[in-house]
Amino acid sequence: MLDWQAAWQAIIQHPLFCIGITLGAYQLALAAYERTRWVFLQPVLVSMALVIGVLLATGIDYKSYMAGVSVLTVLLGPATVALAVPLFLNLRRIRQLFWPTLITLLLAGPLATVAGVGLAWLFGMRGELLMSLAPKSVTSPIAMLVAHQIGGVAALAAVFVLITGVLGAMLGPELLRRIGVRHPAAQGMALGMTAHAVGTSRALQEGEECGAFAALAMSLMGVATAVLLPLAVALIA
Repeated sequence: MLDWQAAWQAIIQHPLFCIGITLGAYQLALAAYERTRWVFLQPVLVSMALVIGVLLATGIDYKSYMAGVSVLTVLLGPATVALAVPLFLNLRRIRQLFWPTLITLLLAGPLATVAGVGLAWLFGMRGELLMSLAPKSVTSPIAMLVAHQIGGVAALAAVFVLITGVLGAMLGPELLRRIGVRHPAAQGMALGMTAHAVGTSRALQEGEECGAFAALAMSLMGVATAVLLPLAVALIA
């Protein structure tokens, strides 16, 4: 019995254990989604639940888990930069749709932020919570930095970003089809602007052109939010 316990402890304390459960959970979740195409089996959501379950079962705390997957965290940067590949492959198409793309970003970008903050305000959200919600439609690093600058809580901003991304990836494509938005570029722009990296990942599953416009929208939305949102809050305050 003692030997079994020692072996089990050796396994869960191995440097590759946390990386293994993370990659394994995502691959299982992705396989389940590809097989069923059930909207609630969104890979990010399911893999997150699986990893949490394993951590609770094995007694691994969050700090230890984050230390174990630090290599994956480092690789997030190159993975994000790799989104430039579909952009490059569809550069000609992006040039053809330059003006519609620019107008969409100028109109829909601020609308996505204002609509979210406005609805939250109407439902009674104030102060730190409201400022933490404001940058919900950009990637976590940008959202956490912006939230801190405008008086929000960085950790809460990361939670709002995660919820926004998962819901956008789950419901976005089908909702867009139901309201008649079927053009790959339009779908990609919507997913990239509202559901950031998770939405872009989902857009790449829809097609190369859709993924390219999602990556473009996500990038420009992140830059615009980082620059303009703190200025807007400073002017209003």
